[in-house]
Amino acid sequence: MVIETLTGRLADGVDEEAFLEADRRFQTEFVPNHTGFVRRTTARGAADGEWLVLTFWYSAEDADKSARLAKVDAVASSFLDMLEDRQLQRFETLD
Repeated sequence: MVIETLTGRLADGVDEEAFLEADRRFQTEFVPNHTGFVRRTTARGAADGEWLVLTFWYSAEDADKSARLAKVDAVASSFLDMLEDRQLQRFETLD
């Protein structure tokens, strides 16, 4: 299994409520339709303004395919454009 982490801060002028709506749409309209998707959750940093999105995939290939689709999907682009200083990492589980 693969755990994908996405971190970033809201881009200038992005309202938190609008971001959360874009996140909801990403989670309900984009990602759950992809092969290999397991689970996704979003978390807000306690005081530093950073956001974390964890997405669990059955394989790196599944995550790669979703990432390619995100580049051309309006819902995904809208969500991703709201974050600046984005960093994406992947980890393979050991169990």
